[in-house]
Amino acid sequence: MKQITTDFVQNIITTRPADMHKGQAGRVLIIAGSRGMAGAAVLAARGTLYSGAGLVKVSVPDELFTILQISVPEAMCIDREEAAKADLNVYDAICIGPGIGTEEEAMSLLYRVLNDYSGPLVIDADGINCLCKYSALSEIKERDGITVFTPHPGEADRMLDILSAGSCRELGREGAVTMLSEKTSAIVLLKGPQTLISDGTDTYVNPTGNPGMATGGSGDVLSGIITSLLAQKHLTADPLDRVCAAAFLHGVAGDIAAENIGEYGMTSADIADAVASAFNAL
Repeated sequence: MKQITTDFVQNIITTRPADMHKGQAGRVLIIAGSRGMAGAAVLAARGTLYSGAGLVKVSVPDELFTILQISVPEAMCIDREEAAKADLNVYDAICIGPGIGTEEEAMSLLYRVLNDYSGPLVIDADGINCLCKYSALSEIKERDGITVFTPHPGEADRMLDILSAGSCRELGREGAVTMLSEKTSAIVLLKGPQTLISDGTDTYVNPTGNPGMATGGSGDVLSGIITSLLAQKHLTADPLDRVCAAAFLHGVAGDIAAENIGEYGMTSADIADAVASAFNAL
């Protein structure tokens, strides 16, 4: 198991070219949020924008448009119907799952993304829960593009159960993240203290972060950062390295927030607000 270091991340987050435009910074679609879960979409969008994505669209139910457009004015909103019909391959990366729920409508949209989108795809939270609920996890192997899963231990256990591959307790964290990657042919980021990232061959451990990050929405910010780095065209590192860099920077943002506010009082919004500073610290 390899440790992610500052030098490692500095080799991935390279200086932007002087003539760079927003298209080169990456076009991202975030499919997130539902009634009562607008915050998940807001936090994922902020994580994406604050880590350098050039154009971000957020697909949420119509009733959440006002919340998104006030909370994240830099992002554009599209409704679920438009997302279900749009040409998805115009996006350089897509994130689906934060706060979308596990109803049939959510799974239908997830199926559409799996079948029609060939670019990098980050599946988090309810995206994972949908795949488990509708026994569709095995279909990930059929995707042409890169897939990234970001489960917490409970979600990882559900995935392992569906795959008849044991549990986190039986396998240990390193065994669990490796097994999930092997079974799904995806990059898997297993959240927790010293987050682990694996592609089934190489496994990395992230040393940054602190207990104050154990707060609702922190993972939504992380998903946004991962999606942003996967979308940015000027970066040349492979997808596994980009996911590792995202985990490291997310932890640095949490450490900056803890230094400024304290571990007890910090929220996921504080982590999102510190993402730009985390990049600048490199």
